[in-house]
Amino acid sequence: MNRLLQVAALTSWLLCAQLAQAGEWEDGYDAYKRRDYVTAVKLWRIVAERGDAAGQSIMGKMYAFGQGVPQSYPEALKWYRLAAAQGEARAQFSLGFMNLNGQGLPQNNAEAVKWFRLAAAQDNADAQHNLSQMYAKGLSVDQSAFRAYMWGFLAAASGHTLAKQGLKDLREPLTPKQIAQAKTAARECQLNAFKGCQ
Repeated sequence: MNRLLQVAALTSWLLCAQLAQAGEWEDGYDAYKRRDYVTAVKLWRIVAERGDAAGQSIMGKMYAFGQGVPQSYPEALKWYRLAAAQGEARAQFSLGFMNLNGQGLPQNNAEAVKWFRLAAAQDNADAQHNLSQMYAKGLSVDQSAFRAYMWGFLAAASGHTLAKQGLKDLREPLTPKQIAQAKTAARECQLNAFKGCQ
């Protein structure tokens, strides 16, 4: 991931987080922008150790990418699991991604689907996009062009660039009526707070 994307992702991460400990968050972010990752980790660890889910999730990210700490998938998994247990969507997505790619644990598509579903239910566009791809390929789910399009449509509606680009390919096996039904199913998922969505 290039530097600009890392900063943009972290900026989004921090802006979306509940910033209960503003001093450590802000000081940590300032250190991160200066590329002083060691200081950023030191400050964010304080927040994470207080039990803050967003802080735990960021610690997972820092370990996953080896920023300010030695790169360690086991440590990343530890922090992501703590955050995910509290319902933190970015940590849930990250656990799905690590399971999908076998990072720090055996590759496990079924676990990836589980974590992506939890994050997608919180309107996490990355998780929605990955669910779309898993339905398109039939990875630990029944292959379904309909479900692939539905989840891709949700991710694209949230602004996910890859999902927007992939909708054309996802449409190919579907009839216009099926596309309309998939869009309706996507809207119903949102209206029902993602309860019962496949």
